[in-house]
This record gives sequence, structure tokens and C-alpha cells, in this order.
Amino acid sequence: MKKSDFNYLLPTALIAQKPLETRDASRLLCVDRQTGELCDRQFTDFIDLINERDLLVFNDTKVIPARLFGNKQSGGKVEILIERIIDQHHAIAHVKASKSPKPGTVIELAEGHHCEVQGRVDDLFELEFADNNLLPLLDAIGHIPLPPYITRADDASDLTRYQTVFAKELGAVAAPTAGLHFDLAMMDKIKAKGANTSFVTLHVGSGTFQPVRTELLSEHVMHKEYYVVPQTTVDAVALTREKGGRVIAIGTTAVRALESASKSGQLTAGFGDTDLFITPGYTFHSVDALLTNFHLPESTLLMLVSAFAGYESTMKAYSHAIDQNYRFFSYGDAMFLS
Repeated sequence: MKKSDFNYLLPTALIAQKPLETRDASRLLCVDRQTGELCDRQFTDFIDLINERDLLVFNDTKVIPARLFGNKQSGGKVEILIERIIDQHHAIAHVKASKSPKPGTVIELAEGHHCEVQGRVDDLFELEFADNNLLPLLDAIGHIPLPPYITRADDASDLTRYQTVFAKELGAVAAPTAGLHFDLAMMDKIKAKGANTSFVTLHVGSGTFQPVRTELLSEHVMHKEYYVVPQTTVDAVALTREKGGRVIAIGTTAVRALESASKSGQLTAGFGDTDLFITPGYTFHSVDALLTNFHLPESTLLMLVSAFAGYESTMKAYSHAIDQNYRFFSYGDAMFLS
């Protein structure tokens, strides 16, 4: 298939710029993968769509305040987006400036902090920070890295709302957005119903927002993201299979983690970088149902959803969502593919 097969026209007004007042207030478009039937519901109905034999797998990554603003010593403005923390002094980052900074360039940050450009790593820059620990520095002067399609500046509410209630493992620069719909009350309802929950970690990178750059999908170079699938989750999946339940991935990032750990055909515990690119024709090994948000045109995530639900069903669902004024992308509504 081609990149252009996954294009669609989205009215700008449907791109959610802010979260709703409560996490569970979103709408939920349900898609039957067997029949293609669509049903408009509310996210609060999700509890009625699962049963006690099911396992819900969440991504427990935690978004870091990865956006920094500064100036070159010449006075030119610089914007930094940390892509990955290497150690307490070093990070790989996107650097936006009027001219690409050369090695040795010092970038002055807020509150007297600074960093120095060490070199290039493909399209990214390696930065060295003088502070003893990079994470406290980001907490002090960093900003929540809202996606590029959110046109406003981040504010205090984003510190909590662009973060899942179960976020634990620091390292993401974008939220696993399907998880944003869950509040503590919903997590309690899942437990009360008897359904099980388990966790994987996949540190979502900024590459998640980038469209595929080649027309032929086979020529696309997939971005890498770090993942962990613990043995406890492998055991929970096996038990779910024994009971005849479904493995429900909460978000495409949970899918990528589970399927990356299932390349042999069987889910095994593990960790590392994954560049798994899931497109129509892919055989899923570990996921039976998927809760996800609506994704960017021509994005790898839309291709993953199309692989899971079928291309025609997915594009039909997106067309329906646009006609019914669903809210799109990170702070938008959800869809459940079962």
C-alpha cells in the first residue's frame, strides 16, 4: 500500500486543543472488526464492553517536561525538544534555531542553566548539560511537550492532564493518549468488574507525530522507541488465554510493545529499542482488541490501526467520526476496535 492511501481531510475545528473537563467525558466510537458495524457511545460505557476474563494492558510511561527554551550566546532564540535522555548529563534532542547549531555552541537556558552542543545524531543533536542531574533540571525549567497540532502554549493543567493517572516510568516525550481517558474511578470499576490489568512500558518519542516520508511504505525508516515487557505481563497474557479472555491493548503504544516482544510468534519478556512498523497484512500475535484515539493522516499509527481493524473499516470509521464531529488526536475522543 501507499502513504497516500492513508490520507484524509480533517477540519481544523475537530483537532482538540484542550482536554475536556473530566477524563471520562470523551465519546467512544465502537468498531466491530468482524462486521464493520459502527456504534456511537460515551467513554463511560467502556466498562460495559469488557468482562471478567479480559486483560487490559496499559503503557505506564511517564511524560517528562522535555521542551526547553533558550538563546545562543549571539542572542538567537533556540527551542529544544529532548528526544531521549542518555545519562544525567547527556541527551539526544531536536534543536530548532534560525541556523543549525555547530558542535561547541553553548545554549543559555532559564534560571542560569546552559547546555552545549556536542555533535549530531542523524537529524538530532547530542547535548551536554552542566547540571548534575538532567531530570531535576527539566522539572525546574522544562515545559510539557504538547504535540505540534496543539497550537497553544502549555499551561499548568497540562502537567496532569497530558499524563495518565498510572504513569510511572519516566522517559516519554509524548503521552500514550488512549490512557488519558482513564481516571482513578474507572480503574476501580475495572477492578470491581473482575477484569485484570497489566502494564508494559514504551517511551513514546516525537517520531510518533511524523507522517511517513516515502510514498512506498516498504521504503519508510521507522523511528525507534524503547520498550519493556515484564514477565508479570507475559504471565497475565498466558492466564488470560487459558481463561478464554481477550487481551485488550490500551493504545497503539501498548500494541507496539506487546507485538515487539512477540516477534517469534510467542510473547516473551524483554526490553530494548523497537522499530516495528505495523501495516496492513501484519499478523497480530498478542492483541485481541484495541482502545485508541484518532490519529494523524498518513501516520504510522493510522497504518497500525488499519492493520488491526482492516483498511476499509478503519477509513469508514474515520469518515464517520468526522461526519459526527468527534474530537481528534491527543486530547480527543476514542475508538474501541473489538
